[in-house]
Amino acid sequence: MYDIQALYEATSVADAVALRLAHPEAVVIAGGSDVLIKLREGKLAGCSLLSIYGLDELRGVSLEDDGTLRIGSLTSFSHITKDPLIQQHIAVLGEAVDQVGGPQIRNIGTIGGNTCNGVTSADSASTLFAWDAVVELTGPDGVRQVPIADFYLGAGRVDLRPGEIQTAIRIPRAAYEGYRGHYIKYAMRNAMDIATTGCSVNVKLAADGTIADARIAYGVAGPVPCRCPAAEAAARGRAPDDETVEAFARAVLTDIHPRDSWRASKAFREHIAVELARRALRKSIELAGGAR
Repeated sequence: MYDIQALYEATSVADAVALRLAHPEAVVIAGGSDVLIKLREGKLAGCSLLSIYGLDELRGVSLEDDGTLRIGSLTSFSHITKDPLIQQHIAVLGEAVDQVGGPQIRNIGTIGGNTCNGVTSADSASTLFAWDAVVELTGPDGVRQVPIADFYLGAGRVDLRPGEIQTAIRIPRAAYEGYRGHYIKYAMRNAMDIATTGCSVNVKLAADGTIADARIAYGVAGPVPCRCPAAEAAARGRAPDDETVEAFARAVLTDIHPRDSWRASKAFREHIAVELARRALRKSIELAGGAR
């Protein structure tokens, strides 16, 4: 069924790094929800695989001494959704990854695999962009931390150097404390479909009820997930009213660059992006305790 030349199974992170250096052509496999499909379709015929699935040290969510949330790269979508720390601090990430595929895919798919694919449609990606996430990479020169916006180099390309594997996603305390967010996935079906557009918004309200900060990020609005600085600036410091919501939503058109494809036209994606921004900002304001 699968045309595989060799399978290497890492026994530790250090072993995975050594195997990556020894077999640079090998495709890293974690849950396999993407790699095995490509193998079955013949797109990776004759390849070698390097499995890191057995590395339990890369699973789970923890809170570090400085308040940073650390999500191990092999943590499955199902575990992220149900994790108490995620639910307490960044519930929107759990809600976003709960929209990936079906239950079987969410049970096996991992946050590391979802981001290392480098695809703009990944449901986790826009939400991680909106949380100012940092990608932890471990390689022959030790641990390297890269802001997620710099990790994505282009469509299907990420900043993984020779010998490196992704070991965690980190979200600094300053990026989530006091914020509430909402993610909306627009797809042609309600389940088992790739996003036509995904929009994630986070809001932090000031003591006087104004918007102290707002962040918005999109998937499928360009070759890689992207933030919208113009929209964020349009909301920051303003009252959470309809005028602000409209200015915020319209401003996203300054920063997004969707394209025509068989899934949707550029014009339709722009229309949807504006509407999703409106809805996600309103919901985030409500979750933050603002006007309803």
